Amino acid sequence: MDKFEDILHRDLHQYLSGMKAVDELLPQCPDVEGKWEEIARAYIPDGIREFRDYPSASLGWMMYIGMALAKMWDDDWDACSGKDDLYTDMRDRRGYDSMDEYIREEVLELQGAEYTDVEKVTGECASRVYNALLRQGIEPGTKEAFDAYVACLHQLYLFGAALQLKRMGYHMTKEN
Repeated sequence: MDKFEDILHRDLHQYLSGMKAVDELLPQCPDVEGKWEEIARAYIPDGIREFRDYPSASLGWMMYIGMALAKMWDDDWDACSGKDDLYTDMRDRRGYDSMDEYIREEVLELQGAEYTDVEKVTGECASRVYNALLRQGIEPGTKEAFDAYVACLHQLYLFGAALQLKRMGYHMTKEN
């Protein structure tokens, strides 16, 4: 991880662990982590296109994707891991603009307060990451800006997976 990604990781971890949404020790899920590059390659063209007008959505949708992959991993990873393009499949169900609702309703099967709580947490994480990105003072359109955007997406993806794993009852504790 580079320095900026370390900052993002620390800030998200502090926020989410402070509200008990993730454990102090984050889960290791190599299957979900192993899908990151494939997901990122497919997502980035859509995410960049939306970033200027909808930065929180562009960032937050990746957290939902991380949550969705963690749920798929728990449900039936063999069936999901063999799909060619999990991101495009999720996006095309209702379109990019409604992908968050699709994931909350159809993949995570959330309703009522849970639905709203996940929406709020994801929105807050996206907002925090966006503000951290702005504080970097990076010139838009540069390689540095692209790399920082990808670092933001990567951390949101990983924390989305960690959040969902905790919601499903997976807990990490230190061994004595």
